[in-house]
Amino acid sequence: MPELPDVEGFREVLASCAQGKRIERVEVGDTGVLHGVSPERLRRDLEGRRFTEPERHGKWLLARTDGPTVLLHFGMTGQLVCCRATDPPHPHDRVVFTVGRRELRYRDQRKLRGLWLADDADADVARILHDQGPDAMSVDRAEFDRLLARRHGRVKPALTDQSVLAGLGNLLADEILWRARLHPTRRADRLDEDERRRLHTEMRRTLRSSVRDGRVPPRRTWLTGRRDDSDPRCPRCDGPLKRERVGGRGTVFCPRCQPDGR
Repeated sequence: MPELPDVEGFREVLASCAQGKRIERVEVGDTGVLHGVSPERLRRDLEGRRFTEPERHGKWLLARTDGPTVLLHFGMTGQLVCCRATDPPHPHDRVVFTVGRRELRYRDQRKLRGLWLADDADADVARILHDQGPDAMSVDRAEFDRLLARRHGRVKPALTDQSVLAGLGNLLADEILWRARLHPTRRADRLDEDERRRLHTEMRRTLRSSVRDGRVPPRRTWLTGRRDDSDPRCPRCDGPLKRERVGGRGTVFCPRCQPDGR
């Protein structure tokens, strides 16, 4: 599933492929990815406009133009691809924006999310993103502490709840908790000041490294690089990793490095 680092990579794809360029044609190959907008209106409102500097909030990509804003969410399998206009179509290309000799293609196999159109760059975008918390990449320590203090449940579901903190998914949450040496079932509001500091610091470090790679990197020195092994071992202590379901999500952690301190 695309998480914050992947979507930041898609933002860079959009910027390098289409920023400042005129949208000559919009082709909708599958209306199932459109939310609250028809193919006809999407074409009418965007063709002739120019893409401006794109933005990202959590797992959402804001494709700004000199008119409306296209909001893209990539669900489980979505991606944004820059192609030559002569490149053959892919069976999962759902919406294609032609910009000169290039095409910006929204590609998604499972079609769990898709595209929204915001006429007003501020009010409509805020309405669509009304249930999103602050972006995990930019939240400061004081706000991070306030967010956790209000959560009476377990810390992993708090980290992956987009209304609390936007951008973190399953892989990132497990990685960050492992780095911070915190058990995923700890109560979020019972973490002490040092634990919250560690958690915020490791979140920032993990995100910076992941953004550079354009994904959560499967390095052998990371939990992510070991979690799918047949006999997964902790990269730090070489103890056996454990799998549980926490908040309905498959969760991997090290019982030795992340003791259950409830």
